[in-house]
Amino acid sequence: MTSSSPAADPTPPPATAPAPKRRGGSSLGRTLAGVLLVTLTVVLVLFVVFNTQTVRVSLVFGVVDLPLVIALLAAAVLGALIVALLSIRARRRDR
Repeated sequence: MTSSSPAADPTPPPATAPAPKRRGGSSLGRTLAGVLLVTLTVVLVLFVVFNTQTVRVSLVFGVVDLPLVIALLAAAVLGALIVALLSIRARRRDR
């Protein structure tokens, strides 16, 4: 009895046709990115315009009067910095 192995099979594998390239995906992505950028810019400008009143901010070393938008942006930047530092620390501990 003879056994045939798959390596000795003389039939070639079936040819697969290359997938057709999609056109327009890049321009759709650019359009969507442009719309999102314009929307984000409008929202940011409105945020700045509506938060111009001055607020008193009590710091560890003193008290300052700042526009509300500056105080909010400073708090957001400090929060993002704390999250980034804790994330880096967690990644190093996991190694």
